[in-house]
Amino acid sequence: MWKPTGGLSLSSAGLRAAAAGVTGLLLTGVLLLLTGAHPKEPPAARTGSTAFSAYIRTLARERRAVSGPPRSSTPPGPVEQLSPADLFIAVKTTGRYHRLRLELLLDTWISRNLPQTYVFTDGEDERLRKRMGTHLINTNCSAAHTRQALSCKMALEYDTFLSSGKKWFCHVDDDNYLNVGSLLKLLSQYSHTQDVYIGRPSLERPIEATETLSMAEMKRVRFWFATGGAGFCLSRGLALKMKPWASEGTFMATAEHIRLPDDCTVGYIVEAQLGASLTRSALFHSHLENLGVVSDIHNQVTLSYGTVENSRNTVNVKGPFSLKEDPTRFRSVHCLLYPDTSWCPSPW
Repeated sequence: MWKPTGGLSLSSAGLRAAAAGVTGLLLTGVLLLLTGAHPKEPPAARTGSTAFSAYIRTLARERRAVSGPPRSSTPPGPVEQLSPADLFIAVKTTGRYHRLRLELLLDTWISRNLPQTYVFTDGEDERLRKRMGTHLINTNCSAAHTRQALSCKMALEYDTFLSSGKKWFCHVDDDNYLNVGSLLKLLSQYSHTQDVYIGRPSLERPIEATETLSMAEMKRVRFWFATGGAGFCLSRGLALKMKPWASEGTFMATAEHIRLPDDCTVGYIVEAQLGASLTRSALFHSHLENLGVVSDIHNQVTLSYGTVENSRNTVNVKGPFSLKEDPTRFRSVHCLLYPDTSWCPSPW
């Protein structure tokens, strides 16, 4: 079993040094080809019909991945009574999305869950600091969308969670709407002391990685991972077992060891190193699926939005706001879930 030989410092200087090693911004499509990781946006098309067909095939594969043979089943009924205070919610973002994405989340779901929500970004923002205080965490990681930069942020998310003493670590991206009520209902079916890794895969088969065991020895490993674009959660019991590969900066070393991004690295530690399994849940959603067919909005854990072929990919929900006023549909979803919100028109 491979274990990192030493940790990486998570001091500000150490993080800047790690970020300085980033050689440039990698296109997400290249990342997919090189690593098997999921793209952040659907790839651009050479022709409209070809791209659309390819995109539909991607959606079909994801549905098969989620509806395929389950790796574990959901226990019936609540196992543990949970409250929002039991959650540590990490939101990953970057400076250029503070206005475009993050402020929408602050106006909607974060506004009701600020005590348990922490935003991990890559630069200081005085305006956000006034709204979030110490819950805005400047990682000093690179703003580039690279393996090193993403793993730098995830390393701090993980360490901050361990220090918090919370029962559950849940990661989402800045284009996710998180329904905390549904999340608590889902997680209450498990014990936080057991090995629980729950989310949604973005691939139809396990990803493969190559471990370098020595100068002359390589090993191929296969494992499932939950895409960070839909969000995922780890129980504290499992997170503590991950420490040899994840704590105090070793997460970055582990990501470099297998040369995969942050969410893939989580799956590698959980499945390939610890022998635990991903619990698949269709209640998590990313922009890589056809969001227009998502129903029963009240019970979904995460939602997202995106574009394909210059068309919006959002949940189809009626609400008080037009598509022009609410292109992501997050405000309409929020008013559906919380009609008592001050800025939600009433009645609608």
